[in-house]
Amino acid sequence: MNPGIKNEVSVMVTDALSAKAMGSGTLAVYATPAMIALMEQTAAESVEGLVGEGKTTVGTKIDAEHLAATPVGMKVTCKSELIDVDNRRLVFRIEAFDEAGLIGKAHHERFIIDQERFIEKTYRKLEK
Repeated sequence: MNPGIKNEVSVMVTDALSAKAMGSGTLAVYATPAMIALMEQTAAESVEGLVGEGKTTVGTKIDAEHLAATPVGMKVTCKSELIDVDNRRLVFRIEAFDEAGLIGKAHHERFIIDQERFIEKTYRKLEK
């Protein structure tokens, strides 16, 4: 896998994606947690079919800025680009736009993992 892989995902801002509904604020505007989730989704989907059989990616780090508010009823489009590959570590540059312009940007890291091994290790925590 090489840098340069891009993806784009759009959503309509609904009441369910508002800061008020998500508990991250009191206003009916696009919530920061919703924007960050869209950013991760956009990056993850861009490499989904490229990581190999039985593998997936997990997000491990995101440095995001929410720069402008978006009202309920407006479309948000997120664009990701894979900018660095270091063994299993993938680094993305991500930007989010509403119909008026840039609303957020982030650098995001994901790691390629073996799904079965990851789930087994995670659920072993319940045995302790």
